[in-house]
Amino acid sequence: MNNPQQPGKYDAVLGGNSPSLEGAAVLGGIEGVKLRLQNLDIKVRIAALEQALNYGEQGLDLVIAGLNDESWDIQNAAYLILNKRTEIRIKQILEKPNQEGLKLEKIEVVTVNNFGKIIQRQPRVARYFTEDLGNGVKLEMAAIPGGTFMMGSPENEERRSRNEGPQHQVTIPGFFIGKYQLTQKQYQAIMGSNPSHFKGENRPVERISWNDAVKFCELLSQRTGKKYTLPSETQWEYACRAGTTTPFYFGETITTDLANYDGDYTYASAFKGEYRGQTTDVGSFPPNAFGLYDMHGNVWEWCFDDWVNNYNNAPTDGSAVTSSSNYKLLRGGSWLFNPGFCRSACRFYDVAGFVSNLNGVRVVCGAARTL
Repeated sequence: MNNPQQPGKYDAVLGGNSPSLEGAAVLGGIEGVKLRLQNLDIKVRIAALEQALNYGEQGLDLVIAGLNDESWDIQNAAYLILNKRTEIRIKQILEKPNQEGLKLEKIEVVTVNNFGKIIQRQPRVARYFTEDLGNGVKLEMAAIPGGTFMMGSPENEERRSRNEGPQHQVTIPGFFIGKYQLTQKQYQAIMGSNPSHFKGENRPVERISWNDAVKFCELLSQRTGKKYTLPSETQWEYACRAGTTTPFYFGETITTDLANYDGDYTYASAFKGEYRGQTTDVGSFPPNAFGLYDMHGNVWEWCFDDWVNNYNNAPTDGSAVTSSSNYKLLRGGSWLFNPGFCRSACRFYDVAGFVSNLNGVRVVCGAARTL
């Protein structure tokens, strides 16, 4: 039988550090919530945020303060709690950047089973800053926290190529990467031209060479005063996986409801889908857990690296592999290719000066806070 005098799971307790809680006092109310918000255990702190709403405006202010907490987990919890509120004041607060200058945004991450059916929808929080390119054109950059992951594909992954191994552990600092593939209006805002075959201002720019992509980054850096580059392929794969280890960030397979590729072909146990035969507007499909869209399919994305045919002696710090090769890395698959080429670990390459309506770009900037 439960003893009402005993502290609950998340109660703050006064009375010393004795293993026995006999004679101790449970600190409840708003003061107890404040004390639990100082706990080192993230789960305790998140539970305290949820309990704070029981204490009116004082409690609500504690949740609002959580938006600027040092921990992204606490920021996430506070944002998801507040996002359910209907007050105009709260909506206005959520529209403002946090103290790091990042806009928090609720996204929905989906997971599929082996047949490609969505079996889970999970709310997450992504972080972006916005670059003004002039004339109303914006570039949104997603914050990617630093971390460690296994790069490459396991030997038993379907349609794996030898150039995707050996798998190796990489520890990578945080960085910012484009929320979307670079669009035609963004490219034109900086370069003054739009070489794309499939015209549409919100479609990805294509028919750009690696050299064009590097030039874009140089001019964007001059315009903004920030250092923009192409991603290293390590950065690209880490950003694509967003903590997953499956072939796709959706799970073990993929469907044309989730990405733009040649749906006449299938992967694993999924069914055939639509072959669109062209690019689609960026952001047309569900994001990954970092809030990145179209990391699978639509257009191949240039990386900064030179092509090497395996990961022997590969860097383990997220840096790019560069020498004097004219063959440059591409990642992500495209609207024309079959789904096996859209896998998180799949690698492709082309000549630096080659242009194709299959190839586009996603840019990287600076460093995000390492967690």
